[in-house]
Amino acid sequence: MIEVKNITKTYDSGGEPFQALKGVSFTINDGEFVAIMGPSGSGKSTLMHIIGALDSPTSGSYFLDGKDVSKLSDDELADIRKDKIGFVFQSFNLLPRTTVLRNVTLPLVYDGVPQEKREKRAKDALIQAGLDEESHFGHLSNQLSGGQIQRVAIARALVNNPSIILADEPTGNLDTKTGDIVLATFQKLNKEQKRTIVLITHEPDVAEHADRILFIRDGLLSENPISHKKRIAGI
Repeated sequence: MIEVKNITKTYDSGGEPFQALKGVSFTINDGEFVAIMGPSGSGKSTLMHIIGALDSPTSGSYFLDGKDVSKLSDDELADIRKDKIGFVFQSFNLLPRTTVLRNVTLPLVYDGVPQEKREKRAKDALIQAGLDEESHFGHLSNQLSGGQIQRVAIARALVNNPSIILADEPTGNLDTKTGDIVLATFQKLNKEQKRTIVLITHEPDVAEHADRILFIRDGLLSENPISHKKRIAGI
């Protein structure tokens, strides 16, 4: 599903150019749960932006479902982000004084889906994300616990039925117990619905929930020294 070939990314902030990625190559198959792990400044966020079609590499190529993403127009990239990729962020990015149901239906509003279908799809997505008590659907998002809020964010990512869930430090603002619940939700989506999950994290305990770990440091993939129980991928 995802094929990254010798990608580099260089930023020029007006001073000396900074190379965030230095020739990264890997593949992720349909239905895999993969963690991309690395410390702050390792290049994992830059890599996430490229995988999510939010940024483009300086050199190299990125293929998604066999299509060269670098050759797509802005409208085609927007369609990929809307239809193929669901984003889950550390900061949740929900509207705080808006109901749970409204937060989840918003992507469908922008997509022109009729209201009755919007609500049904949003409720289905909330149930898939593990927030299955309808009493919560009318609550404002700022009335929920951190774990519940993140599950609403997962539901919003699911509502357009994407083939890939891209989660950027999704447990970063949660305590360990709540984070484990959220990670179990990702595992369930992967195992039961065959969703492809790409998890960005700097925490070894979080990365261990994935089936495979890509370890990145200083813009390069390398053997992961943390886990010998997992199938390791590198250059």
